Amino acid sequence: MPKKYIVIAKTIGRKWFLILVGIIIIVALYNPIAAIWMSGITLVLFILSYVPKLFFKNKLHKFLKKFYKIEDELIARKFNKRNEVIRDILFEISQNQEKKKWLITFINKQYVFYHQETIEKFKELYNKGFSEKEILDNLKDYKVTTKAEIKTIKDSLIKLNRLSEREISVKEHREKQRFA
Repeated sequence: MPKKYIVIAKTIGRKWFLILVGIIIIVALYNPIAAIWMSGITLVLFILSYVPKLFFKNKLHKFLKKFYKIEDELIARKFNKRNEVIRDILFEISQNQEKKKWLITFINKQYVFYHQETIEKFKELYNKGFSEKEILDNLKDYKVTTKAEIKTIKDSLIKLNRLSEREISVKEHREKQRFA
């Protein structure tokens, strides 16, 4: 069991803004000018508290671009962060990916990042009329391992309007292969 002073320090660390607002209100009753100064300092500290998150997101983007496919658990291990933190960040990033070249999907209760090359290869195979099994076989080099992933990628791209109609249907593609 953690020591009491560690628990108290963590509680203060999590609630510092609320504690500071309470102190400012008390100081404002006795000295309004000091309260204004403290409010300014609090505002600056609050704004500065978002700077590490911005740096982390940029670092995360650079890290993700090194992999064809990576899951949230591996990212959490690499950055020594809790899975919940990484999942929250990936969820936030995935909400604005309509114009991005990469893709983040949620499958089997985890977020999965797919590199730009993986998505481009998927689109190419999809437009050529390949079936899910054929696409899966061709994407083995890109670390895609299940049909469920293929289906999730397809559904996500369709939902984001990033996947155009097939040039050749699956049926036409099969007939071409059979008679070729």
